Amino acid sequence: MSNLELVNLTKKYGETTILNRISLTVRNGEFVSIVGPSGSGKSTLFRLIGGITSPNSGTIKLNGKEIIGKRGFISYMPQSDSLLPWRSILQNVVLAAEIAGRKDELEAKRMLERAGLKGYENAYPHELSGGMKQRASFVRSILSPQPVICLDEPFSALDEFTRLDMQKWLLAMWNEHQRSILFVTHNIEEALFLSDRVIVLSARPASIKKEFTIPFSRPREEALVLSEAFLEYKKRIYQELRAANG
Repeated sequence: MSNLELVNLTKKYGETTILNRISLTVRNGEFVSIVGPSGSGKSTLFRLIGGITSPNSGTIKLNGKEIIGKRGFISYMPQSDSLLPWRSILQNVVLAAEIAGRKDELEAKRMLERAGLKGYENAYPHELSGGMKQRASFVRSILSPQPVICLDEPFSALDEFTRLDMQKWLLAMWNEHQRSILFVTHNIEEALFLSDRVIVLSARPASIKKEFTIPFSRPREEALVLSEAFLEYKKRIYQELRAANG
């Protein structure tokens, strides 16, 4: 059974159509990235999946159950780290599990150590760098009980080298925990390096223009991004995005 299933989702704001008949699935343990022109509705799609708003038509199912307008069924990590400044890092990462009644500080401390944050458990967000805060946010997502994690350009504010380190760390954590991830990015290289599939959206009103199944084996090494096969896929996705921008 597919973990997350979207069928013919259409969303309008007034007379403006943002999403037009979007259909996609994210299978159990799969990493799927979405790329598209700016303003094509990628964040709107996450708001629909998270139950923050409802579509004008179409269905959203998680493990076969309708979740339209229902919150708490997916874990959502926005572009900003969204850590609560009055809670320590440990208190922040156990928050989602705490709300669900599944708080486990021992596991949280183990995860923070894996994230390179050992010794920062009692620190506060303002004491951490941008990359450290993003790692803490992702640990919180992993510790939440939801089977699907939606990541909305989580590394966009990081420099190139920190971003690559975060990508490798994310893949290591994802490989260990095998959660389903739906990932939004403007960076084609990032989408290719991380994903099992890459979905290209058209300009608004957004529809699925093309889907690429990524053949590279895992685990993925940094050298992959300079390989001929990788660069060929990057070129193909770039051409689709150029066409999507008109």
